[in-house]
Formats: sequence, structure tokens, C-alpha cells
Amino acid sequence: MSLESLKQSLRGSLVALVTPMSPDGAVDYEAFERLIEHHIAAGTDGLVIAGTTGESATLSKPEHIDLVRRAVEIVKQRVPVIAGTGSNSTAQTIALSQAIDKFAVDAYLIVTPYYNKPTQEGLYQHYMAIADTVKKPVMLYNVPGRTAVDLLPATVARLAVHGNIFAIKEATGDVSRVAEIQQGCGKDFLQFSGDDATAREYMLLGGHGVISVTTNVAPKQMQAMCAAALAGDADKAAELDAPLSSLHRDLFVESNPIPVKWAVAKQGLCDGTLRLPLTELSAVNQPAVEAALTKASALEGDA
Repeated sequence: MSLESLKQSLRGSLVALVTPMSPDGAVDYEAFERLIEHHIAAGTDGLVIAGTTGESATLSKPEHIDLVRRAVEIVKQRVPVIAGTGSNSTAQTIALSQAIDKFAVDAYLIVTPYYNKPTQEGLYQHYMAIADTVKKPVMLYNVPGRTAVDLLPATVARLAVHGNIFAIKEATGDVSRVAEIQQGCGKDFLQFSGDDATAREYMLLGGHGVISVTTNVAPKQMQAMCAAALAGDADKAAELDAPLSSLHRDLFVESNPIPVKWAVAKQGLCDGTLRLPLTELSAVNQPAVEAALTKASALEGDA
């Protein structure tokens, strides 16, 4: 897909897909295919592979590459596929992205460098170096709660002039940034929420969609809510979002993806195995997540 086609078509509910694993910790590719087909059938608008929710931090480089390769082979261009390839090293990010360049992914999702705590100039140079080198378009990913660094709208505006940087996943929960980024970058620069709880408002204010944790367990419901919000139907979007509100909250009752992995397993879609240092959702928090699934009608075979 060309960059212009991607800009025109990438909208709505994109799932930050979990990576299913067998009890021995290996990637479960049978369940992976099952999950992808489940989302395509449910109307999910796009897939993000090997992001935070996909436990990218514990994937080896060969696993990471193979996961993306298998995703595009399964999808067969039926929906856009975005590959998470960011790290806290510019050189490593470039190397991983280049290893995936040959596959039919539509873009890279590249998180701000974590732990290093670069300045805004460092962030600018990091992304420019990557965008100058890779073949596929780059989506910026700002998630200060995990990385301890905030990619400010002024820096996003500087980066948006690069022809290979086309979008941002903004996971601050600050919906005022929609207007600020649009003012600095223009309406053709795509903006995706990375915060399910504020995604509806984000889209009503001009955002183009959400890269969602909730969509893992309620794909039909999230796709319908996003479609209403993107159409500007605030009342319908609010009505559809209300049953999802508990999921937006309780899928983060422990560090993501601990609760959502448990929830997907509860739906029978994959095993709930996580890799250390993540551990299974604690027994004390399981009732809240199960109640949120029930409220969203996500345990009735129609999630």
C-alpha cells in the first residue's frame, strides 16, 4: 500500500494484538493465526503486531521478525498491518526495521526511547535518523507513562515535515493535544489515541482512531464505537462506549498486558501465558476483569 493510500484508509479501531504463547513460553503460532482471523471477521480496522501489548520487550529478534512475517502472510493485505520496531537504541531500531522492510507491513510503530530519557533534540534526531533509513512509513509512539520521556507537540511538528513520518500514537490521555498537533502538523498527519478511556473523545475532536487494548476482547464493540465517533455521532458513540468503560479501566488494573492476556484466555482464544518478569493476573483482580467482560458482552461469543 502506498503512503497516500495508507493515509486515506487507516482509520478506526486498530488492535494492539497480544502475542499468544504456549505454556512452555514459546510463541503459539496456531493461536496467533486464530486471533488474527477472529479480528478480521469482527471488523477490526487494522493490526499492530509486537507492540507493548504484544510483549515486544521479551521477544528475541528472530521471534520478533518471524511474528511480523507470519502476520502479513496470514493477513494477505485484508487489513493494514503495523509492526512495532522501536527500542531505546537508534541503531537497534533501524536494524530491526530494516530486517522487516522486505515484508508487506504497511508501517512501523516506533516508541520513544525508554530509559535513556533523551532531550527533545535527541528525540528529533532519533526519529529523523530512522525515517531517513527505513523504507516503510513511520508512526511515532508517545507513551510517557512507560518511557519517562514525553514527545512534545512542537517536536512532533518538526518531525511531521519528513515525508516518511505520517502519524502518531498519542498515549498521554491528553485530548487537548489533538488540536495542538493538528495545528502544527496539518490535517493530513494522522493521529491515533493510545488510551482507550479517552479514545472516543479523542476521535470526536479530530483524531483518526485508536490503537487499542480493549479491542483484543471486544473487537466488534470497539469498531462500532469508533465508526460512530469518526462519523461525528457523539450520542451514538457515547452509548456504544458506555458498556466498554469498565474494560478501558480494568484492563489496566495491573500492568498491561497482564489483565488483557488473562481476559483473552478467559474468552478461550489463547493460553494466558506471559513471559517473566510479567506474571499472571492476581486472583484478587480477576473478578473485576471478568465483570468488565460481562458488562461489555464479551463473554457471550460475540466479542
